[in-house]
Amino acid sequence: MIHDIPKPDISPAFTVEDIHKIREWNYERLKDATPDERRNDYASRTEKAMERFGLKYGRNEPKLSKAL
Repeated sequence: MIHDIPKPDISPAFTVEDIHKIREWNYERLKDATPDERRNDYASRTEKAMERFGLKYGRNEPKLSKAL
């Protein structure tokens, strides 16, 4: 079961403490999740991030230069 825990407050300077907050939040959310729930959570978050950055799955390989 994925717990519905509010996201942590992150400072504008994004410090090491913020990284610890995010890791702790993620652990608490997923500590009782099944492997399928984790996989689905990671997939949906990845999909949202790729959409946000304008990427499409499988279509973002770097272009190789012929001058190599």
